[in-house]
Amino acid sequence: MNVTTIKTGGKQIFKVAGILDTVTAPALEAELKKTELDGVSELVFDLSELEYISSAGLRVLLIAQKKMIGNGEFTVCGANETVKEILDITGFSDIFNVI
Repeated sequence: MNVTTIKTGGKQIFKVAGILDTVTAPALEAELKKTELDGVSELVFDLSELEYISSAGLRVLLIAQKKMIGNGEFTVCGANETVKEILDITGFSDIFNVI
C-alpha cells in the first residue's frame, strides 16, 4: 500500500494505492493520526488506485469520517467496482459520501 497526502487550502487528500487490509491498515491509520487536520474543512480519500479493502481498511475510513464530524466534509472518491461493491455490501456507502 502507498499513501500520498496532499493539502491545498482547507482540503486534505489521502490518495491510497494497492491493498488496504489487516497488514497495511495500521500504516494508514498512523498517517491519518500524524496529519494535522486543524483548519481542514474537507477530507478526501481518493481510492482510484486501491485494488482491495478489508474490514480493517474500512475501520480506518470510519475513524477518518468520525474525525470530520462537526469539522467538515468527508468524501471517498474513485473507488473501483470491487471496492465500491465492498462499500455497498457493508453499508459504508450509506454512511460515507461516496462519489
